[in-house]
Amino acid sequence: MLNLLVPFADDFQLFNVFRYITFRTGGAIMTALIIAFVIGPPLIRWLKVKQGKGQPIREDGPQRHILEKKGTPTMGGLMILIAVTVSTILWADLRNMYVWIVLGVTLGFGLLGFWDDFLKVTKRSSAGVSGRFKLLAQGVISIVAVIAIMELHRTLPGGVGLSGSVAVPFLKDTLVPLGAGFIVFGTFIIVGASNAVNLTDGLDGLAIVPVMIAALSFGLIAYIVGRADYTTYLQIHFVPGTGELAIICGAMLGAGLGFLWYNAPPAMVFMGDTGSLALGGMLGTMAVAIKHEIVLGIIGGLFVVEALSVMIQVASFKLTGKRVFKMAPIHHHFEQLGWREPTIVIRFWIVAVILALIGLSTLKIR
Repeated sequence: MLNLLVPFADDFQLFNVFRYITFRTGGAIMTALIIAFVIGPPLIRWLKVKQGKGQPIREDGPQRHILEKKGTPTMGGLMILIAVTVSTILWADLRNMYVWIVLGVTLGFGLLGFWDDFLKVTKRSSAGVSGRFKLLAQGVISIVAVIAIMELHRTLPGGVGLSGSVAVPFLKDTLVPLGAGFIVFGTFIIVGASNAVNLTDGLDGLAIVPVMIAALSFGLIAYIVGRADYTTYLQIHFVPGTGELAIICGAMLGAGLGFLWYNAPPAMVFMGDTGSLALGGMLGTMAVAIKHEIVLGIIGGLFVVEALSVMIQVASFKLTGKRVFKMAPIHHHFEQLGWREPTIVIRFWIVAVILALIGLSTLKIR
């Protein structure tokens, strides 16, 4: 839409608004929201017909889930991916390579998650794709994306010194050069974010709202980082071209709101790995592109805690034979303590908002 209408801006002043990222971000939000609302009901009906008994529920999970969530279809992440993709293509500047890299990782991880969900549904098992293959596929996609981003950082005007380095929050003009080691670091960020969001997706509405909060935060950061005047004022690193990523974040926010309409307790559909792997991958790639990898650990701190709870639980059981938590990820621990599902979800949302505010404060506190 941008490339079609902007050439007419000189003759029709109204079309001039399409030059502004803020306007197009708003358009992306509304477009994705409308798409999610429109395709939601028929998609859910189709998934119910195709999946029959719905997503297999973990036998080792809370027994309440087996009774209450049995028969709920999965792969609802398709709703999000369709809305985000169409909205981004309509509103973003498609000449911008950052847009294609982030969208490529999102769809690549979404395809991997779709295959995982498909195997779970067809085999009536919660196993899906093997963990080793999943990590391998995520790693390959992430390595390609990180190398592409490093090349963009190296060649774009104003990007000198950014390639292969890590920006440190709260410190102005501080870059830690990693060289080729940044490929490993960036891959870890993307793969880690993807799997952390995947582990968080265990209760109705639990993952999607923190993802939207993170997308809103990174949309703001991307817009700021892509403007030389704002970065000079805030004394943060200018990454030319990344402002367009605010469009994808806006699309994610709109798609997430539409999906939440159907995923709110009691959920009519689960996002499944189709959505969680893709959304986490999107956030991780976004963080690498705008040089805010460490800040992702703050804004997405809820996802970090969920992932750490699993690692701590596994390590403790293997080393001592004892469990630190009643059940992992940690949201199940609180379920076992007697917290009701809506209580856990809303309190985790509050934590996500607090962490986002702390993460955004790194823009000013230098």
